[in-house]
Amino acid sequence: MWILWGINRILGCKSRLWGAKGGFCGEQIGFWGAKVGFDGEKKRILGSPKGGFGGANRRGGREVRGCFLLPPPPPPPPLETPLGGGGEIPEDIPGDIPGSARAAPRTLRTRSDTPGRSRTLPDTFGHFRTLPDTRATKMSPPVPALTPEQKKELASIAQRIVAPGKGILAADESTGSIAKRLSSVGAENTEENRRWYRQLLFTADKRVEPCIGGVILFHETMYQKADDGRPFPQVIRDKGALVGIKVDKGVVPLAGTNGETTTQGLDGLMERCAQYKKDGADFAKWRCVLKISAHTPTRLAVMENANVLARYASICQQNGIVPIVEPEILPDGDHDLKTCQYVTEKVLAAVYKALSDHHVYLEGTLLKPNMVTAGHACATKYSPEEIAMATVTALRRTVPPAVPGITFLSGGQSEEEASLNLNAINRCPLARPWALTFSYGRALQASALKAWAGKKDNTKAAQEEYVKRALANSLACQGKYTPSGPAGAAASESLFVSNHAY
Repeated sequence: MWILWGINRILGCKSRLWGAKGGFCGEQIGFWGAKVGFDGEKKRILGSPKGGFGGANRRGGREVRGCFLLPPPPPPPPLETPLGGGGEIPEDIPGDIPGSARAAPRTLRTRSDTPGRSRTLPDTFGHFRTLPDTRATKMSPPVPALTPEQKKELASIAQRIVAPGKGILAADESTGSIAKRLSSVGAENTEENRRWYRQLLFTADKRVEPCIGGVILFHETMYQKADDGRPFPQVIRDKGALVGIKVDKGVVPLAGTNGETTTQGLDGLMERCAQYKKDGADFAKWRCVLKISAHTPTRLAVMENANVLARYASICQQNGIVPIVEPEILPDGDHDLKTCQYVTEKVLAAVYKALSDHHVYLEGTLLKPNMVTAGHACATKYSPEEIAMATVTALRRTVPPAVPGITFLSGGQSEEEASLNLNAINRCPLARPWALTFSYGRALQASALKAWAGKKDNTKAAQEEYVKRALANSLACQGKYTPSGPAGAAASESLFVSNHAY
């Protein structure tokens, strides 16, 4: 009699032999089931907390059937997909260890389900669960970060900087970096020497006015004055150029990596940008650094630096300052051209994904990348045309055409090499929807610095060398540069510095 009563319980209306909610070997109701025992109460006669004789014992995500008399239940019938034929589309829902009592179930949905409606479908363990469809039916637009007037101002500034034939003079070397350059020509690193050297660049004759659209300054230089009493920002604006400011505070080690770095300076950036805007700055620069080796750059370094650049860009735009985004891949190493192109594409793709996530207005930004070149120690030497093709290809695959201009850094190339490569880039047969110009520091100043040599009497000679390089790069950014003869010793000298830092 007890046996017949037990069979009736197993085959009753609340259970099925192979059912999803219970059965002979079911999980919730069974012969010695996990939740309802032989006597119908919520206890187990012979079952353990982990499952009875016929219950399911699941540990570490595995399901172990206690019943050995009958085969496991068949899987549920396949769901029809819009592509024809059967198929299941599982979707994990976050929870605890799969299979535990508290674990979130796995639900099955078809691609043809109506978004926004609940679905009652079996999971992989045969249970029927009703869960809301979490797929968004409409993406909420972001709260406008900029007014139309702000966008118009930012776009206008960016376009003025990269107007045809114009590029950027990067005179934003930190006190430590300029000390190395002054010492290379025997000049002492004093504030007066630094001021005088920057002044000879900013006061060069009118021939540079069609060549320079913007000048990037260091904080100290921003508040220095020319001999006639005019602040340097005013001197620059009087030459028809816009004033930029370096706002990052240098690179710091990225913990847990093999010498990789991130850039600091976000703390207080909002207030600093507001003050720089009042003091005459129209654009800013922030440099991040990545390295190519057998194990770098890591995903951590790429994503960290991309997000830092995006946050910086957003803060700048909120204060009416055009951000120059500079993810520099150093030329250190022996990697070939193809490797540099691959890494450049991955880095730029991550940067523009981050800029999109942070709602940065691309029309009011500029990009300052490295050219795609082989490592400094690479045995193979590539022509300007090969460098140009690799560079433009990488940019076409990653940089949206909404960006007004791309201002290349020189990256340790000699003055002449930087001009020739820029010229080849602007002659590349591929379509180029952005202005491709220069943002050079050493590649505009190396010959001028040597000619000056720390002596005020050499100011005119130094300015002449600077004008020469500015004119050459103005032509190169239009694809019109033709060397007029062998370059001088200073112009042909490599400017590579291992692990270069500003």
